[in-house]
Amino acid sequence: MSRVCELTGKGPMVGNNVSHANNKTKRRFLPNLNDVTLTSDALGQSFKFRISAAALRTVDHRGGLDGFMAKAKDAELSARALKVKKDIAKAQTAA
Repeated sequence: MSRVCELTGKGPMVGNNVSHANNKTKRRFLPNLNDVTLTSDALGQSFKFRISAAALRTVDHRGGLDGFMAKAKDAELSARALKVKKDIAKAQTAA
């Protein structure tokens, strides 16, 4: 399973551990990923995603999954999240 947020595309970053003697060794900074279930009001359905804690706060700030998907860029979303976005958009235009 890849360590990439399904909604924001946030992935691992690289950097250095720096010792007191200023020795540098490579390390990875991993995103804080959580398995969550988000509910769409437009579809009346729940979806499981693996997203970062920052993305979860953004979803709450934008008023839920429907509000987040309306503003989300297609390039950042995973293939599964992109399908959910298109389904939500279709349901909102029909309503």
